Amino acid sequence: MGRVENKVALVTGGALGLGRACAVLLAREGAKVMITDLKDSEGRAVAEEIVEGGGEAMFMRHDVASEADWDAVSAATLRRFGRLDILVNNAGVALGASVEVTTLEQWRALLAVNLDGVFIGTQRAVTAMKETGGGSIINLSSIEGLIGDANLAAYNASKGGVRIFTKSAALHCAKAGYKIRVNSVHPGYIWTPMVQNYLAAQPDPKAAKEFVVGLHPLGHLGEPNDIAYGVLYLASDESKFVTGAELVIDGGYTAQ
Repeated sequence: MGRVENKVALVTGGALGLGRACAVLLAREGAKVMITDLKDSEGRAVAEEIVEGGGEAMFMRHDVASEADWDAVSAATLRRFGRLDILVNNAGVALGASVEVTTLEQWRALLAVNLDGVFIGTQRAVTAMKETGGGSIINLSSIEGLIGDANLAAYNASKGGVRIFTKSAALHCAKAGYKIRVNSVHPGYIWTPMVQNYLAAQPDPKAAKEFVVGLHPLGHLGEPNDIAYGVLYLASDESKFVTGAELVIDGGYTAQ
């Protein structure tokens, strides 16, 4: 207990799945947590769960593709908690479509959330963290930021962008002496609402799930806490010598 005691964390997309798991675990380990999402009732429920468990948390509605929303969330976090030590850029969307059928509108909408949101959030976090002695920014990429998938053109582009953008931001912060670390996390298929919805949309959902499970040498899909514990490590001072790195948590998927 207490691995991030007295730190302040902001978790985007914190209402469900990976974001929820990260918010709850960070709070359990001592962090005060700002949870943001477009899903109001689910986001408030996570904040209430944390408070009922003895922690400190707040929820705000937040479109991560909006600079105005980021400014409002950043200001509210500093007003409520006084500082920002940890940013988990988790909010994201998926689209199962190849390069041939993806429309420009779909492409831009997905990149606005998955890539623009990470850029704006990282920028705002650097501004806040450099004033209070540093911090840790954790950007959720994916195995799809490391390898290609014929049916995930826009998603591949966004997550690959998150991966290399993370390294650029990490180098900038290190060379500027900000004591801000920036790292990316690359989950395999985790049993979250996003993955469930993606598989449910396939012609044969049961066969699709079996196929995806088979891609992971460990023989099963991951659980949200598998990723949350990796995020906790990067958020804590245990990872003080880690920046610009890729933490791959994928059941062996990309080792093949």
